[in-house]
Amino acid sequence: MFSDLEIARRAKLRPIWEVAEELGLRRDELVLYGDYKAKVKLSAIAERRDVPQGKYIVVTAITPTPLGEGKTVTAIGLAQALRRLGKRAIVCIRQPSMGPVFGIKGGATGGGYAQVVPMDEINLHFTGDMHAVSIAHNLACAFLDNHLKRGNALDIDVNRIYLRRVVDLCDRWALEDIVIGLGGGYVRRSGFDISAASELMAILALAVDLRDLRERIGRMVVAFSRSGKPITCEDLKVAGAMAALMRDALMPNLVQTLEGGPAFVHAGPFANIAHGNSSVVADMLALRLGEYVVTEAGFGTDMGFEKLADIKCRVLGRGPDAAVVVATVRALKVHSGRFRVRPGRPLPRELLQEDPEAVAAGAANLEKHIENVLSFGIPVVVAINRFPEDHPSEIQVIVDKAIAAGASAVAESRVWEKGGEGGLELAEAVMKAAEVGGDFRYLYPLDLPLEEKIRTIARRMYGAADVEFSRRAQRELAHYQELGWGKLPVCMAKTHLSLSHDPALVGRPRGFVLPVREVRPAIGAGFLYPICGEIRTIPGLPTHPAGEGIDIDPDGTIRGLF
Repeated sequence: MFSDLEIARRAKLRPIWEVAEELGLRRDELVLYGDYKAKVKLSAIAERRDVPQGKYIVVTAITPTPLGEGKTVTAIGLAQALRRLGKRAIVCIRQPSMGPVFGIKGGATGGGYAQVVPMDEINLHFTGDMHAVSIAHNLACAFLDNHLKRGNALDIDVNRIYLRRVVDLCDRWALEDIVIGLGGGYVRRSGFDISAASELMAILALAVDLRDLRERIGRMVVAFSRSGKPITCEDLKVAGAMAALMRDALMPNLVQTLEGGPAFVHAGPFANIAHGNSSVVADMLALRLGEYVVTEAGFGTDMGFEKLADIKCRVLGRGPDAAVVVATVRALKVHSGRFRVRPGRPLPRELLQEDPEAVAAGAANLEKHIENVLSFGIPVVVAINRFPEDHPSEIQVIVDKAIAAGASAVAESRVWEKGGEGGLELAEAVMKAAEVGGDFRYLYPLDLPLEEKIRTIARRMYGAADVEFSRRAQRELAHYQELGWGKLPVCMAKTHLSLSHDPALVGRPRGFVLPVREVRPAIGAGFLYPICGEIRTIPGLPTHPAGEGIDIDPDGTIRGLF
């Protein structure tokens, strides 16, 4: 079997303008980045505002193990399969952060024969959007520290500065907690976040046009004054310059799948910190160009899917027609609590042995995720991402448990191995579910008090018995209510490795109390995000980072990406 990079290199790519033309996009609506990448001008959305929208399919998953369960692969493979069935299908996914690319996860363009390409370029600099986010964010930091140095006319409380610099690397050990200003500025404690955790990345993913982008950046809260007044990028007089740096980044990026189908890869907010979904503008355009739009929500239904429904869909103005929940035999075995997997280490030998009882024990996790999707009133199709070591008896357990829990259908997916051909069964099931549709509804109304929004998510999505707010969180929620932010949605920041706040609690935890230690404002993005338990905003590198294997040949060919 060839590596992902070798498979991608063997693909015969179509010129990107041919992919665009097939969608009905004109050449003058593209900004070309070579032969195989393009940005699409925002005017293309406005010109098609009255075109009927296609079906909207969201791919989500059970609670992932540290190895991941193949959600991106499934989303890409499903779009390839729909295209094989003669449908105009488009996949919309997040763009990768280079931190995980060089860390433990590797790339984020799918795998096997279900990839978006050019794989190496997308995983590295791509069209420069991540750099635009990083430099615009750090420009605000520079303006803030310059303001402190020049007399602090806004009376900023240095103990309530939320803005930290960003870098698109997993550099936790050096940068998470630092002292800045030793070169002659205002000496204070600060740190770095990864670029994907910047509020600007969330803004990029949620803004609907340039005016909206500019206004959101202006509303971005960087600190509070000593009297409790929010200090914004507009107050620092930096919002305009930030918007200028972000202007081109707002245009969605068009690439293609291995089978030549269209793919929008745009914006990359993390789902355990931000809302974990690709851009609204990409979906807005795709829904008017395609019959089926397949998008991916980060991590499990408790994370990216809930945030898609309660945050992204409020901006988009519509909900999904159907959802796909990706499950694997090995992950459900892990959720039985009988096995332990560690990133970078071989799978335990006993995990690969036939054990339908372990699958049944771990299936409580799958049942909860099906329940979560049904809470929003849309049908669920379970996709079993097949591995060679899976046994028929184990697959049958998943089928039985999923149907009993309310799934419309269960389909095996072999898209990693066979591309679109391996997803035909899944595509047929998804088309049927989307045709039946549902009655989409939000989990909570916006006029619900902030504490009750948090409790609703904790109880209904995670299975918590209650929520425990720290004194700090209580003060912050009261202050935000006074500032008029009480009707904003909430974006929960917690571990993705458990339905709870504790990554050690696998399966379907019950009766736990969710701790909320603080609540941060993301007013430009349009939400507040509670910090639940221990959650970090910049990852660290493992003992042997993926970057150790990345190099170039004398002719400049990159190797070692996965």
